[in-house]
Amino acid sequence: MMNTICGPAMALLLCFSLSCCSSSGGDGGGTISDGNGDVTYTEMTDNMPAPGNPDGHWPVPDEAMEEDTSAPDRVIGDGTPQSCTSQAVVDAVARGGIITFDCGADPVTIVMEETAKVFNDTGPDIVIDGGGQVTLSGGGQRRILYMNTCDSDQVWTTPHCQNQDHPKLTVQNLTFIDANSKSETEYDGGGAIWVRGGRFKVVNCRFFNNVCTDLGPDVGGAAIRVFSQYNDNPVYVVHSTFGGRSDLGNVCSNGGGISSIGVSWTIINTLFTHNRAIGNGGNPSQSGTPGGGSGGAIYNDGNTMTLSAFGTRITENECNTHGPSIFFVSNNHDGTLHIEASTLQNNTNHSNHPWEILPGISGHDDTTLIIDDISIIE
Repeated sequence: MMNTICGPAMALLLCFSLSCCSSSGGDGGGTISDGNGDVTYTEMTDNMPAPGNPDGHWPVPDEAMEEDTSAPDRVIGDGTPQSCTSQAVVDAVARGGIITFDCGADPVTIVMEETAKVFNDTGPDIVIDGGGQVTLSGGGQRRILYMNTCDSDQVWTTPHCQNQDHPKLTVQNLTFIDANSKSETEYDGGGAIWVRGGRFKVVNCRFFNNVCTDLGPDVGGAAIRVFSQYNDNPVYVVHSTFGGRSDLGNVCSNGGGISSIGVSWTIINTLFTHNRAIGNGGNPSQSGTPGGGSGGAIYNDGNTMTLSAFGTRITENECNTHGPSIFFVSNNHDGTLHIEASTLQNNTNHSNHPWEILPGISGHDDTTLIIDDISIIE
């Protein structure tokens, strides 16, 4: 039996598998409440979809807020677009610390000629802040950002690389576009960003047109793939957008937006639209299939873990096998799916085997659910 903790709104959903209480409306102006007032996020200055769910007003805990970058350790650029190069980004990330940009008054896109890689003996706090004007592009050829505490090429700093408290990597006020990790073999998935170990946080960012491997039972995360966070602390994703328009969705075998193994997430006031899981056959792969196709927006696999989605909208995502909005499978049956003040709408499963615990959400039928004030519309 499913373990369910819910409010009155969830009771309606269980009866009808349709809408409960909708999230409150918003002005789309880039502010959300932290419970004590409004938190203002840096506005993006181009004409692309804005970061964040405009209807999301969930309080943001202090540790999930933007990091202070008023005294940067490194500034990329000298005030001109020409000075903001791929090499400058790679060099700055390799040196660590607080990183900002000075690329002129107008928005700038930096096409990465190689992947920027974090070295584990820098920091321990590494913050990359685009100020709302910087787009990092993979040029359709490569991953943009990589951190791995268990990669000796990036320096081992502890004997327990899978559970160490550093580096603490934050990306904020940035756009990640046109990344492609299909050529990666050892550390696959994670089209735009691949992270293992330490801590990782995303605030006020956008992910457009990123891709990873098309097929495979467990590979995923066209935008982000994460492993092994310190002491099982959650990855925070706050006021960010994955897709946002029909021509900007992220695509991978699994987890069109994000993917992880054994990692908890807390996703706040975020938007997932038009992301796709295009593999086929699930995990483990059905006979005669290459596997994959699960988690149109979000793919979570592993043991004890929690996926929390607050003030978040997941709409018009697609999958070929299981979970067009969310795929959440705790292998030891000790995971919790917690959704509040959120909307799931028009997510499409192209399979005849939906294996749903709720409309659009696939997982074990004994998954612990904490559900309140959500709207699910098929």
